[in-house]
Amino acid sequence: MKDAPCPAETPEDAARRFRRALAMFATGVAVITAPRATGSPIGITVASFNSVSLDPPLILFSVDRRCLSLDDLCAAPRFTVNVLDEAQRDVSNRFATARGSKWDGLPLDAEDVCRLPGTLAAFECAPYARHDGGDHVIFLGRVVRHDARHDGRPLIFFGGQYRSLDVEPAAA
Repeated sequence: MKDAPCPAETPEDAARRFRRALAMFATGVAVITAPRATGSPIGITVASFNSVSLDPPLILFSVDRRCLSLDDLCAAPRFTVNVLDEAQRDVSNRFATARGSKWDGLPLDAEDVCRLPGTLAAFECAPYARHDGGDHVIFLGRVVRHDARHDGRPLIFFGGQYRSLDVEPAAA
């Protein structure tokens, strides 16, 4: 096997190998947004979003425990999962940074659900549960409203970089 451990492998080397192996799973990219009690809304780029249940409608994502917005996200009364279009690499990069003016130049919606413009899909959620996920916190949300457009292509992350689909999406 190509990635078999070496007898003298350090924990750091093992973690790097594990991360490289995980990078072989292609994922979509989403930005989790939520209102904050004070200040700018929360915005975090994730590649760990997926569906959990249709009845009730549940989704999940995970957030690194070192995330500066983690406490605010835990306290948020609602959040939105914004699924990014392939033309939104800049949005992904903007919300992947720990600090800075993430919301500069972006319109905020009147309903204060912090929905990003131009996304493929958005899932507005009420918090449902949180679970320990080692160095991450796993968030489950109950979807209370959602919508999608079917004329775009998803932003894909694979092998540590953004990718594009080579095929056109099927007609809905």
